[in-house]
Amino acid sequence: MQPHERYVVGIDSSTQSVKAIAWTADGTPRAEGRAPHAISTPGALLAEQNAEDWWTAAATALAAVTGQVDPAAIDGIAIANQRETMALLDADRRPLAPATLWLDRRAREMVAVLAEELGGERLHAISGKPVDVIPCVYRLRYLREHQPELLDRAAQILSVHDFLVQKLTGEAAASWTSADPFGIFDIEEKQWSRTILDHLGIPLSKLPPLYRPGAPIGHVTPAAAAATGLRPGTPVFAGGGDGHSAGLAVGATSPGVVYLNLGTAVVGGLWSPTPELSRYWRTLVSPTGDGYLLESCQRGGAYFVNWLLDSFAGGHEDKTVFERLEAQALKLPVGSGGVMVCSYLMGCMDPHWDENARATFTGMGPETGMGHLYRASLEAITLEFARALEQMRRQHAKVERVLVIGGGAGSPLWLRMVADSTGLPVIRSLSNEASALGAGMCAAVGAGWHADFAAATRAMTRIAEQVDPSPAAFADWQALSARQARVYEGMKLAGSA
Repeated sequence: MQPHERYVVGIDSSTQSVKAIAWTADGTPRAEGRAPHAISTPGALLAEQNAEDWWTAAATALAAVTGQVDPAAIDGIAIANQRETMALLDADRRPLAPATLWLDRRAREMVAVLAEELGGERLHAISGKPVDVIPCVYRLRYLREHQPELLDRAAQILSVHDFLVQKLTGEAAASWTSADPFGIFDIEEKQWSRTILDHLGIPLSKLPPLYRPGAPIGHVTPAAAAATGLRPGTPVFAGGGDGHSAGLAVGATSPGVVYLNLGTAVVGGLWSPTPELSRYWRTLVSPTGDGYLLESCQRGGAYFVNWLLDSFAGGHEDKTVFERLEAQALKLPVGSGGVMVCSYLMGCMDPHWDENARATFTGMGPETGMGHLYRASLEAITLEFARALEQMRRQHAKVERVLVIGGGAGSPLWLRMVADSTGLPVIRSLSNEASALGAGMCAAVGAGWHADFAAATRAMTRIAEQVDPSPAAFADWQALSARQARVYEGMKLAGSA
């Protein structure tokens, strides 16, 4: 801590843990706290958490921060939350049942039902989300079908953001981008969709009020201060979804900047002034509230690679396995010697939206080794993103450079693949805790540190090396993409035979 230094705190309540980081006005992390929370999987399709565990972990993480910096020097707090995760609370603000996570697929039979009832295109146009099991709207339809008494007893339907805001301030509040992933938010009107809520029989009173990102939404109560070490009265500002916040942290909120998170899931986003719709992406409200993000998403990103290594190469916890396979893969040409992969280990989101899609390896010969399988896996994941980005370009979206975050950003081979397959310069972001930084930027703008999000981006984001594309390699990548894109169709046809 520096004398007279001021801080904002960005909280990232993600799927497995909560991180709280105190940021300075130039984006330097000055103090950090972390605490885990558990996932329960009581059934093959179920993924749940105790919502109270979110608060226990957040309070622990915040207490670690306030133990390192003066709470009186904290000018604001904002929250980034795991998206598509939902808690139902009773009139006394106690959870009625375990919260359901974005990983939960209990509602998969209701996806087609709701699409038939309201119209898939209509749902897509209102929410910006193609029909898919992940948005909370399908779990709400499941509850209306199978547990209507639970849905009717609920006094509040909250995201992680809204729940933690209530714990901090005494009242729940949603940001546009914490509400957006639920699938019941009208992305153009910036309001809860009465059309969808009325169809589900859910009164608007069960949903929290909505705020633009960075707007003031409350102050830390004495009870929350006692639990966290924060100063009573500390301002709380609207944050939003963790993916939205990560895009904000790397500056993907203005024309030309693409963000790509090479994490457990591979998520890429591009700012658009208008809410363009396509099966190649989900359309989100921009993390600044101005414009939109076109976001592609692969459930099986680094998760697929780790599964490959755990199943066939001795395990990904041994970091030397990555060094060994990277060295082998670097010696192989584009196309991995004919090996191609379909990486849909957990089904497919864009562009096929096929919950039943499966992973495949094809084109193997006696010379095929783990280096081929590793490289072909990275190629497949990279090309899914590159094809989605090309579709965004065709919507006249401006594309200039790609900012990369996540664990995969540490792979020089993967960065090179992204650059060569897209024909764009790729820049590694130093925002290793991008979601927490994005939340911190919301608090910084709300607290008046920076005039707007553009100024906050200039002041608080940091980048490292740039990888320029090789023009000579682009044609090879285009040819590979055309072949690799057909693997799914072949797999689908074989499955229906």
